[in-house]
Amino acid sequence: MSEETQKVLIADDDGINRQVLATLLKQDYVVLLAKTGEQAIERAQRHLPDLLMLDVMLPDMDGYEVLRRLRADPATAHIEVIFITGMGRPEDEAKGLKLGAADYITKPFNTTVVMARVATHLEVVRQRRMLQHLAHMDGLTELANRRRFDEIYQSEWQRAARHGHALSVALLDIDCFKQYNDHYGHPAGDRALRAVARAARGAMRRPCDVAARYGGEEIVVLMPETDAAQALHVAESIREAVAQMLVPHERSIAGPVLSVSIGGATLPPGGEESAPALFESADAALYRAKQAGRNRVNWRM
Repeated sequence: MSEETQKVLIADDDGINRQVLATLLKQDYVVLLAKTGEQAIERAQRHLPDLLMLDVMLPDMDGYEVLRRLRADPATAHIEVIFITGMGRPEDEAKGLKLGAADYITKPFNTTVVMARVATHLEVVRQRRMLQHLAHMDGLTELANRRRFDEIYQSEWQRAARHGHALSVALLDIDCFKQYNDHYGHPAGDRALRAVARAARGAMRRPCDVAARYGGEEIVVLMPETDAAQALHVAESIREAVAQMLVPHERSIAGPVLSVSIGGATLPPGGEESAPALFESADAALYRAKQAGRNRVNWRM
């Protein structure tokens, strides 16, 4: 998980307030600025900050309405919000907290308090994201787990269908893995599976490409906006990378070293194949690769 600098969006129509807060925070965080509620919403949607410091009184709408609109959008619903206000009434604070704000900071600012509260809330955000990351990860291979893959696959299939993009999926299976475990032992089998996972991950060239452990010795690779020829090249590069590791496998019927069979399928641009059907096509292609002698790629074009 990358340790990127956290982002703070400051939404306040007072230029002095914006400057004071930006000066305080810019040494430790990426600081974004907005002067109106519409700007705050647009920049929150575009940059997805970790924290929004939101003035209650803005020229075009109040901060409560900004918060309502952010919470109504799944893309921005998770953003932590601290209200900044010159109003000290308990009912105003309660209103913001009921809408989902995490905290209130009152004007004029106490710089020590501001820094402490911002740091506290951003640490909560960091820990929450770390837990989410771990919940989506397979502990052995450090690839995405099946549950996470299923979520991404459904989302990417819907996006491909909506925009008419290609979508490719590949299923990878370690050849004669049971025999490998029986002969070399399960600790060696775990090391082999991790090595194959690294080979699959190494073939991913874009952030949108996903490699996941689907179950047992099976790994699935998802490649959005990738046609069959491009996906076949990626699959073949994974197969070659595994073969070139030269891990001995005396009990394999596919050859003297560890190898993989890969089956894949592509939803062409404008294709209408359902998400389950596309996955089943990749599974059928994997079966054909095994039947043809293993250590090969079979692609449903």
